[in-house]
Amino acid sequence: MTENDVIEFVTGLPGVVAFTAAEDNGAPQAAWGDTFFYYDPDDEPANRKMPFATIVVKDYEGFDTASDLNRPGVFRVNIGVGRTVFEEVLGYPPAAHADHHEALDYRVPDRVLPHPLYAAQSWICVLNPGDATTARVRDLLTGAHARAAARHRTGERTTRA
Repeated sequence: MTENDVIEFVTGLPGVVAFTAAEDNGAPQAAWGDTFFYYDPDDEPANRKMPFATIVVKDYEGFDTASDLNRPGVFRVNIGVGRTVFEEVLGYPPAAHADHHEALDYRVPDRVLPHPLYAAQSWICVLNPGDATTARVRDLLTGAHARAAARHRTGERTTRA
């Protein structure tokens, strides 16, 4: 699964707006190349406060370097899955992630992992989804989309996933 495959799949879900940060759209330089997925069926930028998934293509020096994304061709799909799915997938609740963090290698491709920084907020990630994870990534993205759509319908607004 390439970055473009992920973007094509997620933007094929109803009501999704993808935003790829770039110089020409005024995004901060640190985010250039990263893609953010929002559920926004009304196409109102004010609704795009918190993405339900992202693609990150490089390290954020001094902040997010555990996945070593500066390697050629490496990207990370990040998905806000919620507490229940997080625990189903990883075997422990998001609140217990600190107990597992040091034992994980966040540089491994094609493996579902807790997000190195946002696991406690119920985010998981996969570097370069391949044969082992593509179907699961699609399922997780579909579920995250459904959660975002449900929040939109109920008017819930979150400041952090």
